[in-house]
Amino acid sequence: MSQDATIQQGFDDAQREVAADLYDAAFGAKLSIAIPDTRCRLAVLRQGFEPSSSFVAMSGGRVVGIAGFKTAQGAFTGGITFGLLKRVLGLAGALRAGVVLSLFDRACVRGQLLMDGIAVSPSMRGSGIGTRLLHRLIEHAREQGYRSIRLDVIDTNPAARRLYERVGFKAIKTERFAELKWLLGFEAATQMEYPLQPKA
Repeated sequence: MSQDATIQQGFDDAQREVAADLYDAAFGAKLSIAIPDTRCRLAVLRQGFEPSSSFVAMSGGRVVGIAGFKTAQGAFTGGITFGLLKRVLGLAGALRAGVVLSLFDRACVRGQLLMDGIAVSPSMRGSGIGTRLLHRLIEHAREQGYRSIRLDVIDTNPAARRLYERVGFKAIKTERFAELKWLLGFEAATQMEYPLQPKA
């Protein structure tokens, strides 16, 4: 049950491996386009996470859910720099990964908090962890004075879109990448937004 889990901001270094495994289980198919080797991909994630830019669900001393975010001050995956990619993948691998990852990058907009991925352990799916993480993120964004939260959801992940809609996110626009489907694995991404009123 989700009530057995606690929600907190960030996690310590001892949880990096679990967090990387969890994140890769959710986004590995997309990230493998940039970093095909699983061992290297997990190494990049472990070292590239910025835990303070996340909220996590903890159960039994382990991370069982993650909601990363991005602001002008930093991003959950903000530590995945070219330098890190080069150390793990070598120059050629880093150049390839950098080009592909740049296709997924989104710029911050003033007054808006960006979602930087949400993942829930398979054993905890359906228990409300994802919803609790989103509500905590909304609360944080409101406390910090943001006017809205933005995220992108791809057409091959309808379950995630249903979760976002249940919480209150609204579709704003859809971009299509039919010519890049062979590379990206999807052909459309919908931008969704959650409007906020700053806390008095």
